Amino acid sequence: MASDKSLLRMYGKYANEILSLEPEMKKLANEDFAIKTQELRDRIANGEHVDDLVVEAYALAREAANRVLGLNAYKVQLVGAIILHFGDIAEMRTGEGKTLTGLFPAYLNSLTGKGVHIVTVNEYLSRRDSEINGQVFDLLGVTVGLNGTRMPKNFKREAYHADITYTTNAELGFDYLRDNMVVDKEHKVQRELNFAIIDEADSVLIDEARTPLIISGGSSSRINLYKAADEFAQKVNDKEDIDIDLETKQVYLTETGMKKAKDFFSLENLFALENTEIFHLILNALKAHFTFKEGVEYTVASGEVELIDQFTGRILKGRAYSDGLQQAIQAKEKVEIEEETTTLATITYQNFYRLYAKLSGMTGTAKTEEEEFIKIYNTRVVVCPTNRPVIRKDEPDYTFGTKHAALKKLIQDIKTVNEIGNPILIGTTSVESSEQIARYLEKAGLHFEMINAKNHDREADIVSQAGQKYAITLATNMAGRGTDIKLSQEVKDLGGLVVFGVERNEARRIDNQLRGRSGRQGDPGMSRFYISMEDDLMIRFASPRARKSFLSLGDEHIKSKFFTRAVTNAQKKLEGLNFDQRKNVLDYDNILAQQREAMYAQRDSILWADNLKVVIKKFQITVAYEIIEENSEIVHGEKTLNAEKLLKSIDGKLVAHKRFVAKDFYNKEKMNLAVQLAEAMLEFYKARVIDIPDDVVLQMERKNVLTSFDKYWTRHIDIASKLKAGIYLQQYAQNNPLAVYVEQATELFNKTKIYIASEVVDILSKIIIRDPEQNVESQKIEITDEIIDDILESTGLTKANINNKDINAKFDELISKADNQNDIKKLSIQRDIMLGLVIEIQKRRENSENKTVNLGKDEIDQMLEILGIDNIGSTSKEEIISKYEEKLKTVSDDKTKNLINIAKDVIIALYEQIELIKKDASSLKSVIDDDNDGGEVAKTRIG
Repeated sequence: MASDKSLLRMYGKYANEILSLEPEMKKLANEDFAIKTQELRDRIANGEHVDDLVVEAYALAREAANRVLGLNAYKVQLVGAIILHFGDIAEMRTGEGKTLTGLFPAYLNSLTGKGVHIVTVNEYLSRRDSEINGQVFDLLGVTVGLNGTRMPKNFKREAYHADITYTTNAELGFDYLRDNMVVDKEHKVQRELNFAIIDEADSVLIDEARTPLIISGGSSSRINLYKAADEFAQKVNDKEDIDIDLETKQVYLTETGMKKAKDFFSLENLFALENTEIFHLILNALKAHFTFKEGVEYTVASGEVELIDQFTGRILKGRAYSDGLQQAIQAKEKVEIEEETTTLATITYQNFYRLYAKLSGMTGTAKTEEEEFIKIYNTRVVVCPTNRPVIRKDEPDYTFGTKHAALKKLIQDIKTVNEIGNPILIGTTSVESSEQIARYLEKAGLHFEMINAKNHDREADIVSQAGQKYAITLATNMAGRGTDIKLSQEVKDLGGLVVFGVERNEARRIDNQLRGRSGRQGDPGMSRFYISMEDDLMIRFASPRARKSFLSLGDEHIKSKFFTRAVTNAQKKLEGLNFDQRKNVLDYDNILAQQREAMYAQRDSILWADNLKVVIKKFQITVAYEIIEENSEIVHGEKTLNAEKLLKSIDGKLVAHKRFVAKDFYNKEKMNLAVQLAEAMLEFYKARVIDIPDDVVLQMERKNVLTSFDKYWTRHIDIASKLKAGIYLQQYAQNNPLAVYVEQATELFNKTKIYIASEVVDILSKIIIRDPEQNVESQKIEITDEIIDDILESTGLTKANINNKDINAKFDELISKADNQNDIKKLSIQRDIMLGLVIEIQKRRENSENKTVNLGKDEIDQMLEILGIDNIGSTSKEEIISKYEEKLKTVSDDKTKNLINIAKDVIIALYEQIELIKKDASSLKSVIDDDNDGGEVAKTRIG
């Protein structure tokens, strides 16, 4: 692997060539840019490799950006842009112009026609960057799309089919999952995942990698159990009943805690299989009470628990913890407990972004995580040189014994700096910490602006003003990333922006991000961190002896290189733990990822296929093999096929009656017999649909296959999730949990495929399709009472048996005994008529229950005439009933009475609809919801 130095040298040569073309590009008229773009597209289409067009395309884009935005890309920006094109992470300092840098590789790779996604951490940045760079792309003749949440599907599809699409990371992933739940290919919005450029790549690919994207639907409620677990957690003594692992934030019951739990829930054995659920809820309740803090991991607003992004301090709208943890926190905070949901689709960011043909990203700090980028995403981190030298002064940490002492000193230093006039940015690790510092600032009479989860909507505006003279800005972690803090000349003369960090963060790069807000583009500035032994990092990693020794300092502090190294080592240790955790998530998800890709690929092929008979035959082979297995018995120590039993299980049900005799199955190799049976199944199925147009059959087949796919895939995800949740117990049996999970998940997946095949074959073997275009008139069959009576008499059915279950059971029996195809076809038509009758009865019942009239004007007029009503609009409900009773007295035959009853039901329903419309004109509005493919998406969840 080439070193950064050699790569920068090579890319520097590219950049010089780009700059050398500036005079030539200056000669172009504005209308020439789109023409040049088309020429480049044609060259790629004719076989020229996109890598060979870097210099020419970048020179063209550079001139376009200069004309439209007045920005001339520096050499270092061009180097960063080349790094991105070749699929690596470009580490660029704050203020080095990442927005402009991303323009170049996006333009070049859009020329392939396969699409480019520019991914940001929030919708504000997506919108801003698409509007700025969109003007340049417009001059170049390249289309730009903006994807956002809650957009109609047609707008989303248009955005994704543009040459370049700006989107947020979460919405991009959710769109991928939703696309793989649609039942019609026209409802898909994305196309192939070709090339992604990720802004703030460390935030997306590392910080959020521990939180899988999950689409979920409704499930059962366990509210009373959550409340009981919460009540127990409140009675727990945190000194005696539980152990808390501060490094991993896990909670474990001690021996006394287990006894207390058994007594509280009246359980003999807390670890018995039937008590797995309540034990899981107990652990969630303990985590909610002892490792999750309001204002740190979440906030409570308007009676709802909302998650806080631990790295930006922003509210994660629509997100929730999974596996019951969200409900445990809701119980703790005494807000409404939501129903736990079932996972319909899920993917981790790691496995999602690895689906792209090429991946790259930009960030201010990523070199410390290069090992993870290489191992997980196969991308290097290349540090770009700055356009101007960094002259910011990074002062040594101040270390205190207590938090109070640290904040007291912080306030003193803020006052001193503020009197001079330097703008100050104070960075904190949590909303709770920022609010604590806010109280100190208010007490000191200092005016300040604060960015945290509770006022994140003003974030960009506050950050843009943070470089003003005398400004004091308090922000959580990486709030405001993507928005530069610009300084006036007067502020630069004073020494620039001063950054004070309160607590060190879990990762060194987050500290570097905070420092990097100062000293952009060669500006002056300084930074310092204020650390106390009461900080989370110190509590988790500093020894009790070290913490105790610092308490003797009182309000004093130390500046020690040795201690700074110790803090850095603690951060490295925590970075390692977090990497292991993310790697562990990935190791398990890799198994599901392989299965997901296989399922989604087959699902896609079904969506796009013009003929599904090959797919159906594969399912039939699978089912045939399973049927052979089920009808095999151990005889004299060997597995032997029971031919008579096999014949009975398929004859007239899956294959034509008398298609086989028992001796046809003797001495056959299992797979060959399975293929033979599958061919007979396909013949049987084709004969049933032979008179139906191919497009009608295809539509029915696709619907049934996809329904079975989604039903069992959702079930598979749910079981695999539960399997993973308890797999750690395997280590107590001296087993490798991951190896056991791989084995069990593979077995589960194989069973899922069998379940899908079995259901599809079962449905297709029973279904009778009638072409919806062929109405009763076109078939020349009038379904009369006499025909129904004949069918009832010939089959032995009664009016009490007119339901799907009894009809199918009776006709399955009759078809299995039929001697020829004509009899089978006749019985199939009769079954079709009877099932159609059930549907018609149900429709009438539903219309009566729903009070909804779905008839045409002529039919309604006929109903009015039957009852002798001239104008429904001027008739009361009492008059309708009176007319009905009068009419009923004049007839004696059952058929006419039945017709009068139907007319009465229809006219009363029509009357009530008219009354409803009079009261509420808005009921006339029809709302078409095109968003819910494959089940309603109730909420997105974080795993």
